[in-house]
Amino acid sequence: MLTRKQFELLSFINSRLRESGVSPSFDEMKEALKLRSKSGIHRLITGLEERGFIRRLPHRARALEVLRMPDDMAADAQAARAGSRRGFRPTVIKGDFRPALSGVVADSNGGSGEAVSVPLYGRIAAGTPIEALRDHQRAIEVPSLLLGRGEHYALEVAGDSMVEAGIVDGDTIIVQRCDNAENGTIVVALIDDTEVTLKRLRRKGASVALEPANKGYETRIFGPDRVQVQARLIGLMRRY
Repeated sequence: MLTRKQFELLSFINSRLRESGVSPSFDEMKEALKLRSKSGIHRLITGLEERGFIRRLPHRARALEVLRMPDDMAADAQAARAGSRRGFRPTVIKGDFRPALSGVVADSNGGSGEAVSVPLYGRIAAGTPIEALRDHQRAIEVPSLLLGRGEHYALEVAGDSMVEAGIVDGDTIIVQRCDNAENGTIVVALIDDTEVTLKRLRRKGASVALEPANKGYETRIFGPDRVQVQARLIGLMRRY
């Protein structure tokens, strides 16, 4: 699954390589995607590289190789254009989930222990942040004892930055919708209204830190207006 921006960047790089045989510069990518800084391009390239769409060629400046394109280019292009017309915003944990969550709110005293159906909305990055997209067709059965009051849904984990918290690539997490969380809580966080990631929340003064549980990743620190808590982790389901 590619985000709209990842798809746009991959298409732009592929087009330039076909036209000239030379990768576009970071400034050209930034202008083409209408981003304010090159740091966003770095994140998008890293995400494409991790997902096996591109490869950086060693010892060569501006050297990128497109390894593959999405299986359904037409569908992805249509989705990207539709997202651009709407002014794309990630739809993970928005307030319009109530109709889809009928019967998902469990009794806070533990309920009956029966399984309830919880919507499964796309993949959440546990490494490079990605935009988590809502899938209306998928749901999973979750023991009602796992759920408390409020709205819940599930996300698939992509990446390895939370492995030391016992969360690995391919896991399914259950989250509870909220807009605030205590320090040390693992949360779904929305960054700059464009990126969604799973990290441990730390606040100190006016700063907000999103902390991985993997020594190979760095903690990212933001101003308070750049991060919105969307949900908190309450459970994990794994199939062996």
